[in-house]
Amino acid sequence: MHKIKYIRNINKLPQLSQQERDQLAEVTARYAFRANEYYLSLIDWDNPADPIRRIIIPSIDELDAWGDLDISNEKQNYKAPGLQHKYNDTVLLILNKACGSYCRFCFRKRIFMEGNIEVVNDVQPGIEYIKEHVEISDVILTGGEPLLLSTHKLEAIISTLRNIPHIQIIRIGTKIPVFNPYRILDDWKLLSLMRRFSTAEKKIYIMMHINHPQELSEPAIRALEGLLDAGTILCNQTAMLRGINDNPDTLHELITKLSFTGVTPYYFFINRPTEGNKTFAIPITEAYTIFNEASKGSSGLARRARLVMSHKSGKIEVVGLTDEHIFLKYNRARNPEDEFRMMVFERDDEAYWFDDLKNQVEGS
Repeated sequence: MHKIKYIRNINKLPQLSQQERDQLAEVTARYAFRANEYYLSLIDWDNPADPIRRIIIPSIDELDAWGDLDISNEKQNYKAPGLQHKYNDTVLLILNKACGSYCRFCFRKRIFMEGNIEVVNDVQPGIEYIKEHVEISDVILTGGEPLLLSTHKLEAIISTLRNIPHIQIIRIGTKIPVFNPYRILDDWKLLSLMRRFSTAEKKIYIMMHINHPQELSEPAIRALEGLLDAGTILCNQTAMLRGINDNPDTLHELITKLSFTGVTPYYFFINRPTEGNKTFAIPITEAYTIFNEASKGSSGLARRARLVMSHKSGKIEVVGLTDEHIFLKYNRARNPEDEFRMMVFERDDEAYWFDDLKNQVEGS
């Protein structure tokens, strides 16, 4: 049994100089800091540009004015306490306002701030909403980090959902397999729970957030194997992040390693212009170029990911780029009439987000 210590105070990191800790105090006063011993052990502290360090250690650049705390306007999606319903067949249950560690580029960092009321301890109102809406077939358990909940509490939630006839898919959004794989490796009851409720006809999908191949340590790969052996389906989604995975070779290594271990590369996200995230931002056209270059030389199994923006109006895929134009498509849409709608804009290499694209080609 591994007891992993969590660290919430930047002053407890001896790897940082006192000058760095003093400088970052203003950042952590605004955006919460949390890490754990396991994940910190993946950092090469002699490398200031280490990608894991960049994922988890605050930077003074986070104070640059940019973006919005709720850029995708999630507040309009709440239909019950702790429950978001944006697309007809899918809902989100936000179960937890803590994570194994806090990624500095998190688009939902607002829920870790004092006074946020989006996360509730009682999921019953959300469950009742799901029962009443038979069009819902897919429930995403998210947060925060669902796998920080006790296995007993997870079992209560998952078993309740499994007893609702119209719920076919349960998804768990998690970074725990790489943040702290021992949460999985040391808890046979958790794997037993997955095995029991990920059935032949109704699967549990584990939607992971693995951003860099350095996260795929030996314990992490064993945790993935345990989840696969328990009958769950593993998918990965990562944001495109400056200084972390904005190199085609890095992304190529990530998607191929994931495919080798039985994990489906699912989504690559254009990093949302969330407050504090400017330092991680990559323009849309550059992200598309990196995304395509990364796919070269990989099998079709590694190429299944799509490059998308999770916009307030829907999930918008970047499907093409020429010297003059950028081509987009709604994969999911808040307005059903927009579903699969193609859009063509004049190419703008300075655009970071859908709202930055101003010149739409007439008729698209």
